Amino acid sequence: MRVTNKMIMNNASSNINTTKEFVNQRNTQMTSQKKIDRPSDDPVIAVRSLRLSTTLSQVTQYHEKNIPDAAQWISVTETALINMREIGNDCKQIANKGATDTFNSQDDRKTMLKELEQLQKQLFAEGNADYANRTVFTGYRTNCNLTFTEDELNTAYEITQTIAIEGNMEDHRYYDGDVIIPTTEGELLAPSLKAGDPGYDPAVNKPISDIVKTNFYRIRLAYDKIAGLAENINIKVNSPAVNPDDYTVISYESEAAWSAAQGGKVIPAKTAVLIRETGDLILSNDTAEDLKKADAELTIKYNKKGFEEGELRPEYYYNCVKTEDPLDVHVPVTYTKYNENGERKHFDIEYTIAASQTIGINTEAADVFDSSIYRDVTEMIDACQHAVSAYDKMQALKDMKSESQYASNEDQEWLDIWYKAAEKEFDFYHDNMRKLFDAEIGKIDKYYAKINLAITDLGCKKDSLDLTKNRVGDQQQTVQSLQSLNDDIDLSKIIIDYTAAYTAYQASLTAAGKLGDSTLLNYI
Repeated sequence: MRVTNKMIMNNASSNINTTKEFVNQRNTQMTSQKKIDRPSDDPVIAVRSLRLSTTLSQVTQYHEKNIPDAAQWISVTETALINMREIGNDCKQIANKGATDTFNSQDDRKTMLKELEQLQKQLFAEGNADYANRTVFTGYRTNCNLTFTEDELNTAYEITQTIAIEGNMEDHRYYDGDVIIPTTEGELLAPSLKAGDPGYDPAVNKPISDIVKTNFYRIRLAYDKIAGLAENINIKVNSPAVNPDDYTVISYESEAAWSAAQGGKVIPAKTAVLIRETGDLILSNDTAEDLKKADAELTIKYNKKGFEEGELRPEYYYNCVKTEDPLDVHVPVTYTKYNENGERKHFDIEYTIAASQTIGINTEAADVFDSSIYRDVTEMIDACQHAVSAYDKMQALKDMKSESQYASNEDQEWLDIWYKAAEKEFDFYHDNMRKLFDAEIGKIDKYYAKINLAITDLGCKKDSLDLTKNRVGDQQQTVQSLQSLNDDIDLSKIIIDYTAAYTAYQASLTAAGKLGDSTLLNYI
C-alpha cells in the first residue's frame, strides 16, 4: 500500500490529538481527584456513585438531623414529666403533713394552703412545655397550648364525657350548716328568743347553725362551674335488672341551693343530684348500689362557659364542641377524641431514624395526666381553707370573750354556746381535711406511678435512639468509604499517569516535528 506524506501528516496530527486528550483527561483527574468527570467516562462508576450518594444523603439526614431532633423532643418531654413528678411529690408531702396530728396548728394549715395554691399554678404549666415553639403534649396541634394560659370567661364548650362507675365512683363527705360569727350583742343574743317570746322575729332570731355531715357516693366531672347538662345522661348497664329510665337527675347551682330545696343535703330514692358549681354528680344510696352492681357506664354531655388560667383544654381529652369564643371566627368547632366505638384516637408524631425504622417521639397528655390532678389539688385547697376559716371563727369568739362589751354573764354564756358550735364546725372540717389528705396520698401515688411509667418509656426510647445513632453513624462512615473508593482516585497514581501521558504527548510532538524536516528532494 502506498503511503503518502499527507497520510503521514494526518496520522501524526491524530496521534498528537489523542495524546493531548489523554493529557487533558489526566489533568482533570489530578485537579478534581475524581475518576470520572461525566457519566459517559465510565457508566458503571457513575451509576454506583449516584446510588452511594443517595444512600449517604439519607444516612446523613438520619444521623445529623432526625435522630438529634427526636432526642431533643424526648429530652424536653422527659424534663417536663420529671418536674410534674416533683410537683406531685411536693403535694404528697403536704398531704402527709395534713393527714397527721403533727402539723395541726393554724400556721401549719395556712402554710399548707399557700403551698398548695402555688403548686396548683405550677402543676399544668409544665404541660405547656415546648421544643422549638412546638408544644410536646398536644399531639398534632403543636402550635396550641395544653392549658388555658389566661382566664377566658367567654369561651364555651359542650363536653361529652364517658365515665365508668367502677373506679370513678367514690365516697365523699358533705357538710350542711355554717356558723356565722355575731358582730353585735344583738346578733349574739338573737338565738335566745324563741317563737312566742316578745320581740321574736323568725328572720333574725334563728338558732345557731348546727353542722351536719352526710356521706354520699359521687362521680366527679372533669370540670367544675359548669352551665348544666346539654341533654339527659345516657346510662349504659350490663344487667337487665336495672332500667336506666327509672333514674332522674336534679340539677342545682350550688350545695347551698341543694340544701335549701331539699331541707338539708338529702337525695330522694332513684335520684342523682348534679351540683353545677362543683361538678359533682351525687348519687342516692340505692342509685349508687344499683349502678355499681350493673357495672354501669354514664355518658354525660354538659356545657361549660368560662375557663380559668391553668385549666386543661377539653379538646385534648374528650369529644367536644367549642360553641363560643370571641377570638375565634371559626366557631363552632368540633373536636373528636373518641370514635363511635369509644376507641381513642391517637395523634402520634413519628420520626424516621433509619431505613425502614421509625420511632414515636411524642407523649400525649391524655396518656399521663388529666384534670383529676387539678381537681384533687382544688379539693385539698378547699378542705384546708374550710379548716382555716373554722379555726378563725373559734379565735374570733375567744377574742370576743375578752372584750368589755361582752362582759355580762349572759353574754359570756352565749359566747360559750357559740364557741361550742364553732368548735364542732372546726372539728368536722379538720377531720375532713385529714381524711381527704389521707385519701389523696393514695391518689397521688397512682398519678406518680403513671408519670413514672411515661418517664421510663421515654428512657427506653432514648436508649433506642442512642443505639440507632451509633449504628447509623457506622453506616455513614461505611458509605463514605465506599463512595470515596468508587469516586476518588489515588493522587500518586494519577501523577504517574499524567507524567506518562505528558511524555507521550511530547514524544508525538517531537516525532511530528521531524517529519517536517524531510521532503521529496532528499531522495532525488
